[in-house]
Amino acid sequence: MKKHKAHTPLLELINVTHCFSTKDQEVAVLKRINLKVYAGEMIAIIGASGSGKSTLMHILGCLDSPTQGEYRINAVNVADLEVDALAHLRRERFGFIFQRYHLLPYLSVQENVEMPAVYAGIGSTERSTRVQTLLQRLGLAAYAQHQPNQLSGGQQQRVSIARALINGGEVILADEPTGALDSQSGQAVMHILHELHALGHTIILVTHNERIAAEAPRVIEIRDGTIVRDEAQAPTPPLAITKSDISRHASSDELPFFDGRRLIQTCKMAWVSLYSHRLRTLLTLLGIMIGIASVVSSTAISAGAKSSVLKEVRNLGPNTIHIFRGRTWGDRQAKRIHTLREEDITALRAQPYIDSITPNIRRSQLVRYRNLDAMASIHGVGESYFQVRGISIEKGSAFASNEVRQQAQTIVIDANTRRRFFGETRDPIGHILLIDNLPNRVIGVTTSKKKELSSAGDGDLNIWMPYTTASAKLFRQYHFDSITVRLHEGYPSETAERNITALLKKRHGTQDFFTYNLDTILKTAESINRSLTLLLSCIAAISLIVGGIGVMNIMLVSVSERTREIGIRMAVGARRNDILRQFLVEAVMVCLIGGVLGILFSIGLRYTLPLWIPQWKMALSTTTMALACLSCALIGVVFGFIPAYNASRLNPAQALTQD
Repeated sequence: MKKHKAHTPLLELINVTHCFSTKDQEVAVLKRINLKVYAGEMIAIIGASGSGKSTLMHILGCLDSPTQGEYRINAVNVADLEVDALAHLRRERFGFIFQRYHLLPYLSVQENVEMPAVYAGIGSTERSTRVQTLLQRLGLAAYAQHQPNQLSGGQQQRVSIARALINGGEVILADEPTGALDSQSGQAVMHILHELHALGHTIILVTHNERIAAEAPRVIEIRDGTIVRDEAQAPTPPLAITKSDISRHASSDELPFFDGRRLIQTCKMAWVSLYSHRLRTLLTLLGIMIGIASVVSSTAISAGAKSSVLKEVRNLGPNTIHIFRGRTWGDRQAKRIHTLREEDITALRAQPYIDSITPNIRRSQLVRYRNLDAMASIHGVGESYFQVRGISIEKGSAFASNEVRQQAQTIVIDANTRRRFFGETRDPIGHILLIDNLPNRVIGVTTSKKKELSSAGDGDLNIWMPYTTASAKLFRQYHFDSITVRLHEGYPSETAERNITALLKKRHGTQDFFTYNLDTILKTAESINRSLTLLLSCIAAISLIVGGIGVMNIMLVSVSERTREIGIRMAVGARRNDILRQFLVEAVMVCLIGGVLGILFSIGLRYTLPLWIPQWKMALSTTTMALACLSCALIGVVFGFIPAYNASRLNPAQALTQD
């Protein structure tokens, strides 16, 4: 700071006119005002209601700007300063005391007082020290954690004074500071103002009370927008704001939009604001919660359905290719084709890409055990059948290759056959079943029912025996109905299918067979699942967008409801970016809270849905949930930007007058 000569005014208005427009005409509130204010003065501006004195104070405090003329702060034209430089001046050099106190009701006394220091970027420890010192000085130390509505009018005005002084308050602008107070409280406030004047603060007091105005060394009377009386006494200025200070103020505000310390403080303020309007916040996040729950749940249901379908498909045989007689499904000539024989098995088994192979002959036969009989599907298969089809043995064992060569009369039965003939507890191993009067010893039981491609359904009884036994002793058939091969893991099934077709076509001299690759089923299932997932996701995305629009609408309403709050924040030095960041953070925070609740709802649904619909499974993934949170943040930014932008562009003076 530098000392200045007595003739250099701190604040100067030169031919200032201020107008506002109505529907029909433009009304001049101030008319060619010329005024000089020197540092260290105490000035009372007096006038009737509507005379323009409050407008004059708003211009002096950089809350509003002249329509015509110049306003200079220590010879620097305010019109040349950026909006952030003006915010810095309001925050660092001016302190506002309002008739209606303009305290934020959902903040404590301490939080209201420290607000200008927060926007100044002062650390929490220093802020706390300053607040405690000021509150102690003003007799409010015991009320630091009280809400404004818990204080008397005089106490609230003293909180407003503390807020004006937190960053220094070299120029105190007091608009009717005693207007809403009783005489005793009003006198106490005036006593504080006199003390501040004695300490070197420049005091500009706006009042309509002649008695209050008489306490100021200099009285300016304004009537109908013009100065009619100025009893001026310009003392030697102690300290003033310099040009270099103003330039430094302008540059010092050039901080990143997402400055870490400011962002943390903004998040705290946003949380307090959201918590203080809990019902509105709940209604806002409800749409987002429903949207996110829809997206996550539909994706999880889709993933669960996909997993279930693919599991069922793989149960038919992992990485397998089936070879059938005929040219396609339903070929009438298929039964007359007898070219799938033992030699084909030998030729295919020699191929390097084939892991295992089995033939299959199937007939329905009458099966008897003691006094019980039933029709069952008899499968003549090779020793590798259970490996090829991925079927495990629960009890006993499968037949070996030597049993196939020796045409052994051994069989493996499924769970249905065991229940039909032996019940749940009786051990079937070693017992004899008569299949069309051919005795066969049970050597194994499969773990669970596995559907064969040709099976009629879950109620079928399935019995497997060596194909040599079935061919020679039971069916008298020496050709196969089908052959199934299992490929080595990682070998492309399309390539194997082409090679098998080429090999058998060469052997048979014609293509009297067709192949069926289970990967086709997998691909079809995956394609259907992708389509369903896309459909469900689109429906869920629509609900999410609707939720985002709801956020924007409620945030727009919030801006209109909190116009005066925005004006207060600007008056104490909030930049446009501070207001923009405040509302953006609130929108993002609401969306993130809604997103988290939506995810928690989906997790709960994951465990409760099977209780209602057992066949529906949900497969939640951390990736989906992380993307959902990211989507919430993006929705908050996208749909919260317009309300936040509108809030940041409000005129401080006009915002302060809103109810």
